[in-house]
Amino acid sequence: MEQVGYDTYCKLLDEVMKEMQGVKVEEEQDVQIDLSFSSYIPDEYIENSSQKIEIYQDIALCKTEEDIQNITDEIIDRYGAMPQEVENLLEIARIKNSARKANVIKISQKRDGIGFLYDNSKFDISLVNKLVEKYNRKVRFSTGIEPYITFILEGKNDKEKLKEIEEFLENASHYK
Repeated sequence: MEQVGYDTYCKLLDEVMKEMQGVKVEEEQDVQIDLSFSSYIPDEYIENSSQKIEIYQDIALCKTEEDIQNITDEIIDRYGAMPQEVENLLEIARIKNSARKANVIKISQKRDGIGFLYDNSKFDISLVNKLVEKYNRKVRFSTGIEPYITFILEGKNDKEKLKEIEEFLENASHYK
């Protein structure tokens, strides 16, 4: 597991289980996320490491909002009110799902905002105009080998910033 990374391991495990059940597995675009928000399960919240790994795996396998809501309900039922770090972890799962819908292959934090690298084969340049119309100067487009959009964040805390990122991706996926 250490050699392939946890998300990849969970994805492979999920694919093998589906194939064994006879379910056709569609190739899914992996999204790299490099954000500096505190998003983890604190030891004080879940002390048992195997339970913690199970929750991480469940979160990594979330593909829909319903999946995320189900795991949220399960976490609260089993462990009580979630600390902000766990809420951030679930919000990042939402962001990853929204990024797939918007054809974003990498999200990285920049000095003054968030950078979104798009899948070049699925990028429509008209998206830039639509996002600029909606967000004005909060959006910058960089040309190059792969399309790259920077979104300037205005949120004051991590929770607000994560919500802004998710809303931006939701809007970008609607403009496709």
